[in-house]
Amino acid sequence: MKIGIVSPYDFAYPGGVANHISRLDEHIRSQGHDVQILTPSSAPSEALGRPNVTIIGRPIPIPTSGSMARIALSPRLFLKVRRVLENENFDLLHIHEPLMPGLPLTVLRLAKCPTIGTFHAFANKKRAYRYSKFLLNRWTARLDARIAVSPPAKQFVSSYFPGQYEIIPNGIDVHHFSKTVSPISKYQDGKLNILFVGRMEKRKGLRYLLRAYSHLKWSFPDCRLIVVGPGELDEESARLIAERGLDDVCLEGMVPYDELPTYFQTADIFCSPATGEESFGIVLLEAMAAGTPIVASNIPGYASVVDDGIQGHLINPKNEEDFASILHNLLLDQEKRHELGENGRKKARDFDWNIVANRVLDFYNTVVPETKQKITQPL
Repeated sequence: MKIGIVSPYDFAYPGGVANHISRLDEHIRSQGHDVQILTPSSAPSEALGRPNVTIIGRPIPIPTSGSMARIALSPRLFLKVRRVLENENFDLLHIHEPLMPGLPLTVLRLAKCPTIGTFHAFANKKRAYRYSKFLLNRWTARLDARIAVSPPAKQFVSSYFPGQYEIIPNGIDVHHFSKTVSPISKYQDGKLNILFVGRMEKRKGLRYLLRAYSHLKWSFPDCRLIVVGPGELDEESARLIAERGLDDVCLEGMVPYDELPTYFQTADIFCSPATGEESFGIVLLEAMAAGTPIVASNIPGYASVVDDGIQGHLINPKNEEDFASILHNLLLDQEKRHELGENGRKKARDFDWNIVANRVLDFYNTVVPETKQKITQPL
């Protein structure tokens, strides 16, 4: 079967949707299916490391929901997309964030085969949807089926565009993160390590973790904060580090996917203080697969992954005092850290890509006409 997977965002820039598409593509192709990824990209196709990418459009950064959406916006997209769809003759198009301006919406408008839309986003409110839903209803009607990656994502999108949504979560490579690897030697000096992994964006909440960490250091000086992720520190975060003398905040920058397990194995606690706009918690699952206990914000997307008190602790967003208190107590309690970590390992197995891809392929079969149902499930 020939399947087109459409990415809304710059495929050369790390992000949850791009990672999701990459892993899904690998698992579907491993079953012998022909998959082509249609995506904007700021890098040439040979730099993306996979032969089945068709670049359509050059992305530009657009501020949205406390982040930057790197999407392609060009009047020439229409002609390019039409030419690609005519040449490829897909049996199925799987469009991620199908109502996103640019490539996804253009593909949906021009598609002549069955289409599935996966909705990743969550927000307390979305002005773009509120003001444009009457126009976009015309295009959502063209979707043959819809997926939401979590209950919060389903609740959010269905409040604007009612309909049937199948909940199929994001997946992770459990083996990749649970395999035995050596921790980073320079951080094995007797200090306990707190790890943050995320883009340097306001909604990821690093500034609140830094504030909590500055309080924590007074009561537990023998700890360290390791920060992993692309981008530059915002002005307030940089000021906090300088003014409060946080010399043991280690800024690692962007780390390749293959090296992430070593950071999770190095960490005694993984902390994600995101303030909202998260539909899921992929990075939480990666930490859980590694057996690292979680301290994270109690936001809907994270609460759909972590059970408070079972795999970790969920704290009200922006509450630096509570973050500091919980981190302090957990650093003192090795037995509790081990218990939370083992519970996390068990739950993460349910989100392995072999299981998730199986569910996606099953869902494809509900949409593709019987004469073209050649999809097989992963063994």
